Amino acid sequence: MGQLDGKIAWVTGAGTGIGEAAALALAAEGATIILTGRRPAPLEDVARRINQTGTAHVQPADLTVAAQVQQVGDYIRKTFNRLDILVNNAGVNIVDRHWSKLTPEGIDTLVHGNLNAALYCVTVALPFMRARQDGLIIHTASMAGRFIGGFSGPIYVAAKHGIVAMSHGLNMEECVNGIRSTVFLPGEVATPILDKRPIPVTPEERARMVQPADCGDLIRYIACLPKHVVMNEVHLSPTWNRSYVAALQRKL
Repeated sequence: MGQLDGKIAWVTGAGTGIGEAAALALAAEGATIILTGRRPAPLEDVARRINQTGTAHVQPADLTVAAQVQQVGDYIRKTFNRLDILVNNAGVNIVDRHWSKLTPEGIDTLVHGNLNAALYCVTVALPFMRARQDGLIIHTASMAGRFIGGFSGPIYVAAKHGIVAMSHGLNMEECVNGIRSTVFLPGEVATPILDKRPIPVTPEERARMVQPADCGDLIRYIACLPKHVVMNEVHLSPTWNRSYVAALQRKL
């Protein structure tokens, strides 16, 4: 028996990285998983692995399009008529992320992919959770959502700060409805988003970073907390923190 038996969990950005790891971890605890992302093939692969011992449903969508997000919500309503957990994980970055190269199209990609999409998913999740007076939303933000630095680019930083504000605002308004919101702030994680870095990240550097499975295990832990508590915000970073190391080297 898993701690999440009978629960319905919707994981976005579920085909790779943190979303994939979260989906696998929640399924291992007994949750039924709805997998959403742009590309069907990675989602089908994750679903195949989950369905060996659990239950997963694939619902591809471009989460920057509100109508497609609502279609996933309609599927959840018709199929389950409940949603217990939303892992609001989908996100994006671009190579030309700094002011010297940013274009309006790049800004739209970053804001829609990292903030608007998450907001759309929340509007779908809340009615299910209010009806049951219970629910958990876990947002993958970033250390860039709490601290301003150079790695991620200014628009990604601004969007992830918006995610942090959104999560705390949800707790302020929805605590009376039994709804908890956690914002997860990982440092550098070895996921495919690193491929969008202007300066390539080596395999050796990736091996020292937080791994997706580390994030999945933390998300599983948060999902298994009792209803009367909420983990408002949590940081997870690599011990070999490249920002700290660079600062130490400047002192030498």
